[in-house]
Amino acid sequence: MSAIRHVGGIADAGMWDRTRAIDRVVLDADDRVRRRIVLTTEKGMRLLLDFAQPMMLRDGDGLVLDDGSVVMVAGQAEPLVEISGTVPLDLVRLAWHIGNRHTDAQFLDKSFRIRRDHVLEEMVKGLGGKVAVVEAPFDPEPAAPHGHHHDHET
Repeated sequence: MSAIRHVGGIADAGMWDRTRAIDRVVLDADDRVRRRIVLTTEKGMRLLLDFAQPMMLRDGDGLVLDDGSVVMVAGQAEPLVEISGTVPLDLVRLAWHIGNRHTDAQFLDKSFRIRRDHVLEEMVKGLGGKVAVVEAPFDPEPAAPHGHHHDHET
């Protein structure tokens, strides 16, 4: 069994050169909120993530290892629905109703995504919203008081 390598920091998605990645770890949204975990990469490398507070890893973040090499975090595709409205006010109203049910949501330019839930999907349709089923990585808005607090290395 290979030695466990330590994650020393996290490089935020878009702030590091992805061509530097030596490997990749694929995780769903729930598995990307961690304080301490041993991860196994696609190539079988074992990594120890051990932080003082839980961290929210995003699709495209880089796990910076103690030697400076980087392993890319990839969000696993999950069954989601993308919700949109006819006008911007519709989107605000729909987001309010979803938020009132304490449901994780990922906000995009003109829509937002939630995990598949037939009750919420019917509610959105009943409110005049548009619902499209998608399979994609899910990066929900971080819940307060936790955030996307990373060491900005690399």
